[in-house]
This record gives sequence, structure tokens and C-alpha cells, in this order.
Amino acid sequence: MPRDFLKETKDEYDVIVIGSGLAGLTSANTLARQGRSVLLLEQHYKLGGMATWFKRPGGHIFDISLHGFPIGMIKSCRRYWTQEIADSIVQLKNIRFDNPMFSLTTTFNRDDFTKQLIEDFQLPAETVKAFFDAARQMNFYDDRDVTTRELFDRFFPGREDVIRLLMEPITYANGSTLEDPAISYGIVFSNFMSKGVFTFEGGTDRLIHLMEEDLKKSGVDVRIRSDVQKIVVENGRAAGVVVNGKTIKAKSIVSNANLKLTIFDLLGEEYLDKSFVDEAKEVRLNNSSTQVYMAMKEGEEIPEETGDLLFSSTAPRFQTDLLLSRDITSRTYSFYYPRTRPEGKQRTLVVSSTNARFEDWASMPKEEYEASKQDLIETTLDAIDKYVPNIRDRIDHVEASTPVTFEHYTKHAFGSSFGTKFEGLEVSRSLPNQLPGLYHAGSVGIIMSGWLGAINYGVIVSNDVDAYLLKQATPNQLKSSE
Repeated sequence: MPRDFLKETKDEYDVIVIGSGLAGLTSANTLARQGRSVLLLEQHYKLGGMATWFKRPGGHIFDISLHGFPIGMIKSCRRYWTQEIADSIVQLKNIRFDNPMFSLTTTFNRDDFTKQLIEDFQLPAETVKAFFDAARQMNFYDDRDVTTRELFDRFFPGREDVIRLLMEPITYANGSTLEDPAISYGIVFSNFMSKGVFTFEGGTDRLIHLMEEDLKKSGVDVRIRSDVQKIVVENGRAAGVVVNGKTIKAKSIVSNANLKLTIFDLLGEEYLDKSFVDEAKEVRLNNSSTQVYMAMKEGEEIPEETGDLLFSSTAPRFQTDLLLSRDITSRTYSFYYPRTRPEGKQRTLVVSSTNARFEDWASMPKEEYEASKQDLIETTLDAIDKYVPNIRDRIDHVEASTPVTFEHYTKHAFGSSFGTKFEGLEVSRSLPNQLPGLYHAGSVGIIMSGWLGAINYGVIVSNDVDAYLLKQATPNQLKSSE
């Protein structure tokens, strides 16, 4: 008989969390620590969502994509997870740029960028200071009509080289474009400029394992291979889910699924105001990406001065459409040295990441799709040979993933790597006003992109859920919980 992944679940929980991305994991953990009974449902066989990994023969463990986050991750992990997790967050100190306009290495923080912009790019110190101050003061409630291009033109007119330096990494970090609102750039950029870029030492596999341990310690009922088909509504409120064909009740639901999937597939328009539905339909999904995973043979090393992150491009100038083009001119390389996973085998790995459009990959016949993946691998090996000479002779494993791969494993609509554009946050936050008891947490909007944003949004939503449950509790329930 097939295994019952829902064996011995309770008939009802205070909260059911759909999906185990970092926002879902953090929501579940925070609510359980607040004394709520929590069921966490993940359709995949591993937790983590986009924060996950895979193994290959030879002791190779790949994070599925490039990961870097601001220093605020340390504080959030210490407060909402564990000290052990927080202590494993380390800075990436060699961020390299190499393109036809310039080549440089930076620690990717305000002090170093200021120095390079003044000394190497010959910009007035007062202009540089004014730009950083303007970006730091941005918030979600600022004017959305000012585009990122207009922000740059205000401070650095005609300086396409400066725009490339300041913009290219953020495009890879959260999908921002020059045509998006300036706040979609400024807030994320300022977070990184505080102290630089950080990552998790020990790999994503260790991070998620530590989080799973803490979830279970907090009392969360964690279930994998549990695919939610429908959110149950009773008496105008979220009342449970149908998962693997089984109905489980709950006083509240937190969906960590894609925002549009949550609204239109798991719930349905019939429970929502037409104006809200229209607004939700207008939310734009962010772009996806491709990856090429390369594992060096045992004993083959890459000098660490090659960089931790390398933004490489052959394009003469920065253009968003070129970053998404199938004719790839820009790649971001993430280098994983043996210190990345100090407890494992001493392996060196490289992951090449490129922004991409789902539609460019989804409609291909199978043979063409596989040929395109192989072409992606071959052209990437050609490109990285500049930085890792003779790489073809030095690797013992290489493979590629595409937007179709992401959609298959994560169920993210169109394989979106960064959730939605900025307008998604308002729709996400308004969902419980439409259907009491239903909440959404995930990568939505300008401050919610990436690992740190997902964790922090999970905390915000869990506090909203706790307040909702307190309002719904009877006087006897409140007394018994004291």
C-alpha cells in the first residue's frame, strides 16, 4: 500500500501552513512558539521551497540557486530561529564585476562603493552621498511613479557605467528592472549596502535541517508529500484544507504558495470582491532563471580570489531585456569553496545563474528542450573558461535547470524565482480582509524578496494570525490559555 503521509494528523489545528518556503517555515515556527497547534504541509519531499538543494554522486551537494542576503538575516535568525543558525551566517568578501565597461572587486557595502565611485568612477563625493541617502530613506509608501531609471538619471545622468555597477546585482537579487518603481530598487539596495552580502555556511541543506529540528522542537506537525488541493471555506471564513484528498480543519490558514496560485487555484474568485480579483489579476509575476551546476573533480581547486560572486557580462551596456534573453550575455557565478560546507567532503562547486523568461522554455518539444539545456551547458562552460581555465577537463559533473524545472519542483507559477512584483505585497496583505482567517506569506513586493524578506514577512503574518485567533477565542478559551 502507498504510504499515508497524513497518518495520525489531528482533525483540526489552530493553523495550517501551506508550503515550506522560508516564509512558511518561519510562520509555522513563530505560531507554534506562541502556543498554537500548527500543521505544516509541503507538497515536495523536502522542505525549503526555493531554499533547497540536491545531491549528486561523488559527494556533490548543490544549492539550487545563488543565495545572498543582507546582515539583517543574522538578527532575524537569532530571534526567530536559533543561535546556531545565526552563528553560521558569514560575509562574502569578494564580489567581482567583469564587463566591457569596468572590472573590479568590492566588499559590496556603502563605504567601499563610495570609495570606488569617487576614486575610480570620478564622481563628486556630494553626489554619491546624496544618492545613498536618497536610497536609504525610501520606503513602501513612497511615490511609485518614479522609476529606477529616473532615479539614476537624477544623480548620474549619462553614466551608464555607474548604473551598471549599482543596478546589475539587484536585478539578480530580486528581479528589479530600470522600468520598475525606484522603491523596488532603493530599499533592497540599501539593505545590502549596510554591511555587504552574507550567506549560510554549511549549505542550504544544513540550514533547512536545523530549521526542521527547531520546528519539531516547537511542536509543529511537519508533513511532506502533502499536496493541498483546496482551501475550505465555511460561514465566510477559512476553515481548513483538502490535502491528498483528505479534509483537515483549521481556525486559520497561512498560504506560502505563490500568491496567484493561492487566490485563483486554492481558493477561487467566488469568495472575493470583484475589485480585489481585478487587482490580483494585475499583479505581475517576477521573472525566472536558469542555472548550470558544475562540480570540480576531487583535488581540483579554484583560487578564492576568483571571487565569491562574479557578475560577468559581454554586453556593451546594461539592459534588462539582454539579461532575460535566450542569447545570454550576462551570467552570475556563485563559487562554493570547501569552506562553504566545512563538515562535508572537500569539494569546490560553481553555479552559473542567468535571469530568464518561462515562455522561452515552456513551449519547446522535448527533444528541442533537452538540446537547449545542453547548449546552455556548453555555452556556459565556454564563458567560465576565462575565469576557471580548462574547466571541461577539471569537472566531473555538470547539469542545468530552467524555469520549467522550477515550476515542476516548486509549483511556482511560470517558474518565478522572485515571487511577484511590488504590487503583490498590497494584495497579499489585503487577503484576510477578503476572507477572514486566510493569510498569505511569501516573496511579494519590494521588501519581501529573497531570504531575509521571506523570513521577516513570515513573522509579520504570524503575528497577524495570532491576533486574529485571540479575537476569535471564547472567554473560556482565553482563560484556559493563561
